[in-house]
Amino acid sequence: MESAVPERSGRTTLRRVLVGATLIAVPAVAVVVVLGLGSAYEPVAGTAAKTAGGGPDTYARLLVALPVILGACYLAGMLAKRLGQPPVIGEIVAGILLGPSLFGLVWPGAFGWLFPSGVVSAINILAQLGLIFFMYLVGSEIDLDAVRKRGFTAVTVSQVSIALPMVTGIVLALGMYPVFGGDVGFLAFGLFIAVSMSVTAFPVLARILTDRGISKTPLGALALTCAAVDDVAAWCLLAVVVAVSQGGTPSEVFLTVGLTLAFVALMLYVVRPLLGRVLARVPEPAVLAILLGGIMLSALATNEIGIHALFGAFLFGAIAPRRDPVVARAAGKLGSVTLTLLLPLFFAYTGLHTEFSLLGSGSMWLWTLAVTAVAVFGKWAGSTTAARLTGVGWRESLSLGALMNCRGLTELVVLNVGLQLKVISPTVFAMLVIMTLVSTIATAPALTLIDRFGKKSEKDSEKTAGPAAAESR
Repeated sequence: MESAVPERSGRTTLRRVLVGATLIAVPAVAVVVVLGLGSAYEPVAGTAAKTAGGGPDTYARLLVALPVILGACYLAGMLAKRLGQPPVIGEIVAGILLGPSLFGLVWPGAFGWLFPSGVVSAINILAQLGLIFFMYLVGSEIDLDAVRKRGFTAVTVSQVSIALPMVTGIVLALGMYPVFGGDVGFLAFGLFIAVSMSVTAFPVLARILTDRGISKTPLGALALTCAAVDDVAAWCLLAVVVAVSQGGTPSEVFLTVGLTLAFVALMLYVVRPLLGRVLARVPEPAVLAILLGGIMLSALATNEIGIHALFGAFLFGAIAPRRDPVVARAAGKLGSVTLTLLLPLFFAYTGLHTEFSLLGSGSMWLWTLAVTAVAVFGKWAGSTTAARLTGVGWRESLSLGALMNCRGLTELVVLNVGLQLKVISPTVFAMLVIMTLVSTIATAPALTLIDRFGKKSEKDSEKTAGPAAAESR
């Protein structure tokens, strides 16, 4: 009887959540449907709601679009969780479905009404702000002390899991460049494809480990440490790509890299100790304001250097105090707004720029398959081989390879940077989005299969060892 009570309570809670979500989603969808139907009528002269410039009322449209985006991402995230996937997968898919790949294809009139250019621009500004805050949160979760403690194994696995995908990515870029390179130099194009092959999503991986209850195991701790090193390396490599794509002459590129190294040194040896002393002396309400100011000023600094604002926010998170409970509470408040409101807008913005119709021909889908296969093979083979050579068992090595293949949100951030810089075309962007979804979705099932076959192999070994031991007696 006692075990039935929590089960009924869980079902009641789930039912209430579903009812509440439905009560939010149904009116929002109804509003979009009615307004989409109404947009077919010709407006009477002088009665249409227009801005002073004659365009649509961006503010009003944004207030309609935001609940639609948040509701769709929330419902899709819940569905993904029920299917054994991290909620971020559902949110990414929801963003894509709201874009031209489905919503714009099925109902172009309503799509155009809900997402005019002014609304898309507003969503982009909010999404970029959300990404800056998110990168701070990612940086603040990276435990540099844990990286040092893990030593040789963690560093070796993480570096090989970056090096091999970069090599296979450069080889892939050699084949892609004549078809998709356009007027971008091969150095920038090849480096970007290589970096996109080597990314691991630290936040999504941490969520998968927590959901499976293995975050505190040796495998979980090793995976988190390797992913942390991967994240740091990936953002440093992306900074190089941005410098190459924007720097122009070699001297300008070296100047950008030099300024970046100087900024990193300034943050580590000047800002880090100063920030710790300041935050320890100010009242708690001022902590969040100081953190927000620091995040935005660091992002501005790296943006002016020429390596992208996200790197500054990430670095500020990495040097911020992490054992101070006041700072932790402030970061929690920032995380609530970022993860609930701003990141879903990033998924929507990504979806608005993802057009699977660009992959209409069979050759494009073959390229997509090749990109996905190279990405999965390079990451899995590199991580598994390096782990095995450093003394990790086969089962744990294969599991680590599967975990390091989780690209998720971090990969989408990298891809959006490449698209904004015009290093990749919308077609290549769509291919890489599919690769991101496939490799991330495959992580949890791959872990389950490896665990199942590993246990089966252990049982078979025990059965084989039993008769042999009896004979020896």
